[in-house]
Amino acid sequence: MINKNVIIGIIAGILSTIIGSILYVLLFSSFSFTESLEQIMRFNSLNKLINLGALLNLGVFYFFLNKNQEDRAKGVLITTLFIAIIFVVNKFL
Repeated sequence: MINKNVIIGIIAGILSTIIGSILYVLLFSSFSFTESLEQIMRFNSLNKLINLGALLNLGVFYFFLNKNQEDRAKGVLITTLFIAIIFVVNKFL
């Protein structure tokens, strides 16, 4: 059975990926948020945006490691690996 702390880490990894993607759009786009999302969907760049948002998982991962919460860090790592696998599968299809 999966530990409760691993599930908390998975949720933290998903949330940090979403927040990282939103921050990337807000900081590096010259368009409004909705126009940027329309452009991303038009050019099929959603995978790239999600991967850039997943960079924020590094900070969350090291935060949990420094607080000696290895199970939560394991959940963040699981989320990051899952995102990487989805990216590789989409890249070759």
